[in-house]
Amino acid sequence: MSFLANPHADQSAVVMSTDRRICVLLNTGSGAGDASGRAERLEAAFARHPGRFELRRISPRQGLADACQRAMKDGFGTIAAAGGDGTISAVAGQVAGSGRRLGIVPLGTFNFVARGLGIPQDLDAAVDLLAKAEARAVPVGEVNGHVFLNNASLGVYPEVLREREGTYRRWGRSQIAAHWSVLVTFLSFRRPVRMKVEAGGKTIRRKTPLAFIGRSAFQLRHYDLAGAEEVQAGRFALYLAPDSTRWQLLLRALRLASKGMVLNRDFELFTGEEITITTSRRTQTLAMDGERFRLETPFRFRMHRAALHVVAPAPEDAQSWS
Repeated sequence: MSFLANPHADQSAVVMSTDRRICVLLNTGSGAGDASGRAERLEAAFARHPGRFELRRISPRQGLADACQRAMKDGFGTIAAAGGDGTISAVAGQVAGSGRRLGIVPLGTFNFVARGLGIPQDLDAAVDLLAKAEARAVPVGEVNGHVFLNNASLGVYPEVLREREGTYRRWGRSQIAAHWSVLVTFLSFRRPVRMKVEAGGKTIRRKTPLAFIGRSAFQLRHYDLAGAEEVQAGRFALYLAPDSTRWQLLLRALRLASKGMVLNRDFELFTGEEITITTSRRTQTLAMDGERFRLETPFRFRMHRAALHVVAPAPEDAQSWS
């Protein structure tokens, strides 16, 4: 049974696979550049480790979940995601709690998951690490049965992703295109969200353009946000932006980019191992690790401390992600 099928199962009872073969799922839609060229480089790197690797290409039209389930049925002990944070999160949602290990070959725009775990950004080095390193347990976030590794959010950021998808189609994938989509969305956003939040024993009601639930201490430190220590201690960090005009919202985005966000001026911070958010709408678009999902409220966020085993350097050799 997969983690998503039963997110409350006792993960300590899971028996890890002893199979040492690695199936690499290449998302041909992730990152910039030629997907065929990346596949050739992967195959060349695999040749250094005979009998260990198999490459399976997955187009954006195919289901990563189905591809991952097929790889597990074929007996692979490690399922590796070759792509960006969204691809990695999708594969993690299938692998968590299954007794298989998650491998990562970072090919995305930001690669926060890989960077936080200390996984090399170089393709060849990442493949060599997959072949040699051991897996270690890492915590994951879960909301209504969906796994996320970095963050989840409501409000303006899901709209940013919708704009970004169109920008990528027109101009290609790049950090400049990603930042441009932020600018366009923030200047046109008109739909703050009314919500009730239960976190850390508190219940509050807010009208906010953005609710951001942080799961990655590495990502929070990257933007110099308060709350990274809470995440490292096993709690979510929930950031609520005050109700703002479009220009005030854009100003806060610029402060975030320049690492100038200030607690209780630009956002409120709440923490907890479990957080429940109920919105005034029955369904709401939620962003998780760079992908959008339409889900029913309430949103129940839970932490799972040892649900996922990732092939990565030992914690002392990596910057803190957990």
